[in-house]
Amino acid sequence: MEIVGPASCYYVSQRIRLHYVDWGNAKAPPLVLVHGGRDHARSWDWVARALRDRYHVVAPDLRGHGDSAWAIGSNYPHYEFVYDLAQLFDIVAPGDAPLTVIGHSFGGALLTTYAASYPKRFTKLVNVEGFGPPPELVGRWSGTAMHEQMRTWIEQLRALAARQPRRYASIDDAAARMKQENPSLSAEQAEHLTVHGVAPSAATRSKATFGLMSTTSPGRTECERPGTASKAARRKAWSASTEATPPITETPTAALSQPGKSGRAAAMASG
Repeated sequence: MEIVGPASCYYVSQRIRLHYVDWGNAKAPPLVLVHGGRDHARSWDWVARALRDRYHVVAPDLRGHGDSAWAIGSNYPHYEFVYDLAQLFDIVAPGDAPLTVIGHSFGGALLTTYAASYPKRFTKLVNVEGFGPPPELVGRWSGTAMHEQMRTWIEQLRALAARQPRRYASIDDAAARMKQENPSLSAEQAEHLTVHGVAPSAATRSKATFGLMSTTSPGRTECERPGTASKAARRKAWSASTEATPPITETPTAALSQPGKSGRAAAMASG
């Protein structure tokens, strides 16, 4: 009998309960799919269905995303996500067994950072648009004084604390909003991503109806903590992944989604 959807699983990293989906076929080579920022594991469902006959497909919800727990406070630095993935890799492929991994955007950056430290862990690494910000933004951040970084960080966190989750009267309303944000999605895709990307509001959790809906990502992942490793240093580490190559083709999307034209892919070829 064909399995329609994946199994929902959990693991703990630094006392945070994190969620991932497992598409079965445990005897096949492991494949881990890592989503980008403000996304969730179920955005990989179409890819997972196409590959689950050949691979043991696993897709995590990063901390603060999907069905994974939120970190207490504002603890969402880049390296914490990398550690979470390292913990997951040991579950999916114990004993340093090789993995194939695919990451989109922020997920691709996390995988590439891990690969710089453990280059033999991956059989193949596919990084889709995960090359960080354009060089001009890197220069602007690296040239910002520490006291200015601290002030910006405090103001960002205060603004986020005052922000109310976006709520919707129904799944259909939330799906319409997603379709508006990404017109390339079909109605079926928008509904699927919405169903797995919202949760009942606290006021309606005990009711049979969905009631008001809110997105599951807290938004704090967007804040840059003061005094952490610079973007320039991170890009230098990425260049240590010598097997990675810049993309060959690019789609006519937003400028940030074209690593070659924006200069972001250069981090993969030079220190």
